[in-house]
Amino acid sequence: MTSKLALAALFSMTVALPAAAQLAQNDELRARLPPEILKSGQMVSVNNGSFPPYQIVEGTELTGATRDLSDAIGQLLGVEITHTSVAGLPAVLTGIASGRYTFAIGPVGDYPDREAANDFVDWVKEYVVFGVQSGNPAGITDLAATCGKRIAVMAGGSAEGVINTQSANCVAEGKPAVEVQSFADQPSSILAVRSNRSDAFFSSQAPLTHFVQQSGGALELAAVGQDNGFGDIHQGAVVPKDSPLGPVLLDAFQILMDNGTYKEIMTKWGLEGNMTDAPGINLAGKEAAQ
Repeated sequence: MTSKLALAALFSMTVALPAAAQLAQNDELRARLPPEILKSGQMVSVNNGSFPPYQIVEGTELTGATRDLSDAIGQLLGVEITHTSVAGLPAVLTGIASGRYTFAIGPVGDYPDREAANDFVDWVKEYVVFGVQSGNPAGITDLAATCGKRIAVMAGGSAEGVINTQSANCVAEGKPAVEVQSFADQPSSILAVRSNRSDAFFSSQAPLTHFVQQSGGALELAAVGQDNGFGDIHQGAVVPKDSPLGPVLLDAFQILMDNGTYKEIMTKWGLEGNMTDAPGINLAGKEAAQ
């Protein structure tokens, strides 16, 4: 989605899953929903535009693994889940913390500092790599190889912070700084690489894999299998801090994992490598405290 449309796009996504995948309402889960959700029968999930293959936003249409999972959760809870897009991840997080939106099904990166204002219901694992032109002409083999290179990142995302730190390291070592190019959405970032305005896009492996598969051989992944400035990365749904909705979503994801729906949806979108064995709340903060 372009930034011009991002702030104005509020749209309903209530198309059911295929008949074979219909899920029965779970009355116990529904009864635990916050009173305002029970009264309205609706939940608004916010996102910051396309994040394929999780979220693919075209005009007012949302598809992808996130859409399929939200349909399944809506069926379990007996509520209508609608989706709205805003410009940038900060707007997503502050909008949830302020109560403007019910939640974000995500997945959004869970980091300890973000847990101060929101809770994360983690349902996938992620890795951060580089998307580059085929043949990797800039020779980006790891994070250290980015000195003097033009690196695209998502504005406000965790990769932006890591690449800015790396740029400072480059300068401290007497090397050229990284030219950090921050974009509002994934499609703009990958277009910059394809048009040779950026040497690489530093982002999550799952969407980059999708873009590589769609590029007809024009793109490839680089620095795969390395930490690239990150430890274990958990991503998930976001709810207001201490909201009773968090435990409800946790149990909903567990049900979808137990009955095979989660695996079916993740496999459909080529996300087998990002599946987690069990969902959890604020896993990043718990691991940091250990």
